[in-house]
Amino acid sequence: MSLVKSQGFDLFLIDLTLSRSDGISLMEACHAINPEIPTIILTAHGSIENAVEAMRRGAHSYLTKPFEHRDLLLQIERAIQHRRLNSEIKRLKGLLEERYDFSNIVARSAKMRGVLDVVSRIAKLDSTVYIHGESGTGKELVAKAIHLASDRREAPFVALNCAALPETLLESELFGHEKGAFTGAVKSTRGLFTQSHHGTLFLDEIGDMPLATQSKLLRVLQERQFYPVGSEVPIEVDVRVIVATNKDLAEQVKKGLFRDDLFYRIHVIPIYLPPLRERKEDIVPLVERFLKKCGQQMKKEVKGLAPEALSKLMFHEWPGNVRELENTIEYAVAMTPKEIITEDHILRTKPAPANGARQGTPEQTPGGDERLRPLKDARDAFERNYLVQVLSLTEGNVSQAAKLAGKYRADLYDLLKKDDLRAEDFKKTKVALAS
Repeated sequence: MSLVKSQGFDLFLIDLTLSRSDGISLMEACHAINPEIPTIILTAHGSIENAVEAMRRGAHSYLTKPFEHRDLLLQIERAIQHRRLNSEIKRLKGLLEERYDFSNIVARSAKMRGVLDVVSRIAKLDSTVYIHGESGTGKELVAKAIHLASDRREAPFVALNCAALPETLLESELFGHEKGAFTGAVKSTRGLFTQSHHGTLFLDEIGDMPLATQSKLLRVLQERQFYPVGSEVPIEVDVRVIVATNKDLAEQVKKGLFRDDLFYRIHVIPIYLPPLRERKEDIVPLVERFLKKCGQQMKKEVKGLAPEALSKLMFHEWPGNVRELENTIEYAVAMTPKEIITEDHILRTKPAPANGARQGTPEQTPGGDERLRPLKDARDAFERNYLVQVLSLTEGNVSQAAKLAGKYRADLYDLLKKDDLRAEDFKKTKVALAS
């Protein structure tokens, strides 16, 4: 026990009968120090029940005496391989959780904090979740976070983009098919519902699902069973369904493009993901994360953005949302020859229009949106964006922000309260700003 406390071991090989104790008690004492180390129990013939009890209490395996040396070596090899496999699984799971854990979803803005509050409260439920938001807002990221925070986290998370497949292939992909069900079906195939049994099925762009497939999806959600294509035998499944769309499905229902009964069936727990232009407080921490990620991938040390470059990011309308921001930073990191990214490498091309709307270029006046809106709304939007930019540049220092804005500190605090902004939310950024 003294050696176990002071040294590292790969495996415990313990006799069931010891002079001053018993093997099971010793094994449990060792596992209390390091539960990851596998144990092989050696036992005399006729003590099989004790050996089985040892395995129930944590032993990897047992070996009956007398034994062949090669049998012992084989048991040791298997135990070591099992430990290595478990370690790799934990490592990969840790990487997955590190990538999709709540803490890795940037939520400095009040709107995104509200989203994560809803996610944390509904994650352990089995209710269908309806995620609505523009393209590039991170709908799949939120769906994976819900899965990892649920009791289904050990089961598969399976995702499908409903807009990526034609109707005939989509049905087969969802429900599977029997051999010979259609031309080219040379073998039976398990569908995504079967593959995600006990887990989570994420259906992205569900607004593009054909009406015929919608009716079959409705039946699965209601009855928790389905028929593979070409089969007359139903399959029962236990699956949590999360759907996402960038379309207005209520409007699609009015136009007859989406079934109203399916809409009400999936619209159980709605989550709205705000576009980046409505959560500009998140731009700076997102930039920080993307700089680190892209720098590591490209093996370049980029320390931050010049103030003019950050200002350009803050005033852009982001029709492509977080995805567009990440691509913008990736391009800037790739092109900059310096440690500080200047405005020359930020948003050099005019963004493509989103949803048919006319979008402003980054060189336009703050607000950048040519769509006409009420004067008060435009003024309020400008004021809030301006305050976000000033606080970002000063990293939440209200005195400096007041000087830049030409306001008294008390007046600036009144504006911050009016626009639901908190100076402390801007104080933790690590993005380097160089003049």
